[in-house]
Amino acid sequence: MARKSNFASMSVAALLKMRDDIGEVLSRRASELKKELSQLADWGAKGAKAPKGRKVRKVRKGKRVAPQFRSKKDPKVVWSGRGGTPRWMKAEMKGTKLKKESFRIK
Repeated sequence: MARKSNFASMSVAALLKMRDDIGEVLSRRASELKKELSQLADWGAKGAKAPKGRKVRKVRKGKRVAPQFRSKKDPKVVWSGRGGTPRWMKAEMKGTKLKKESFRIK
């Protein structure tokens, strides 16, 4: 822990010198941090290699699943059955007695 100073007892010249020293330290630290940020930005750029000692985790794409359901209004619109129920299916089922199974592709 730094020792405590009594700023009231310090001379104006000493206070100004302390202010300048603190400014230099802060500007040096800021330039170091900017350099680190630019290195991280370069590392994150497409095609850049990871720094030594770190392995880049590859993103795995999920398997393509065949569509299981098709819209009755627009046959081009399909759904694999994974995830939440799509908006088009909810809209088509709203106010009717249609169930999910009525949209299933045979």
